[in-house]
Amino acid sequence: MNVKELLNLKGKVILVTGGAGNYGKCIAEGLAEAGATVIIASRNKENIDVVANDFKKVGLDVHGMQVDQGNHESVLNLKAQIKEKFGKLDGFVNNAVSRPMKSYYAPIEQFAESMQVNATGMMDILREMADLIIQNGEGGSIINISSMMGMFGPDVSNYEGTDMNKDLPPDYFFHNAGLINLTRFLAQQFAGKNLRVNCISPGGLFNNQPERFLENYTKKVPLRRMANNDDIKGLVVLLSSKAGTYINGENILMDGGLNA
Repeated sequence: MNVKELLNLKGKVILVTGGAGNYGKCIAEGLAEAGATVIIASRNKENIDVVANDFKKVGLDVHGMQVDQGNHESVLNLKAQIKEKFGKLDGFVNNAVSRPMKSYYAPIEQFAESMQVNATGMMDILREMADLIIQNGEGGSIINISSMMGMFGPDVSNYEGTDMNKDLPPDYFFHNAGLINLTRFLAQQFAGKNLRVNCISPGGLFNNQPERFLENYTKKVPLRRMANNDDIKGLVVLLSSKAGTYINGENILMDGGLNA
């Protein structure tokens, strides 16, 4: 098969949670540019509709739906809406997170709140969307978006000379590390069902951070820059397409060589 056909996502329906966020928008754009019908979902329906409409204005087939990942009924409602409107689901990019905890000494109730969304809620939506993909009879792909912080401890030297917070939240590291190994578990869980599960662990995305932070960070990266909006697109399309059908159970570190 021609490589252009292998990477073509025409006819595929793919859900991206957290689709209005920085990486979420990049991911949704890349999938839609490859021909997929993309559903972006988050708690804020008004915000997600604005993002979807912006994509539609440039000819991309993107639709907004509401979901509260920490609420089981909301997850089931999203599943029902997708089935009713599109008839199937071929792929799921698990990208939504909640960050109530801001520091190590934040109230422990905030850690519990984080786990309700980022652990319990994430497992809930993964199971339900996997079930929907399996129902289509053709299999598909789940891509978990973790972070290099799920593989490594914090490097506080990045914040030297800045006013940025050095007191980092532990739930971020806990959640992302767990998601990487959950990816491996699910790849085995769905053996024989033609459902692949992979993980992407990105490094830092450029978002107009302070100049001193950028200097501290990029001097450690062999490519001498942070990730840009296009860097994750090709990888997500690869893992969602026929070109990636023999990649399963993997965690791909996308950090420009920072941790090489």
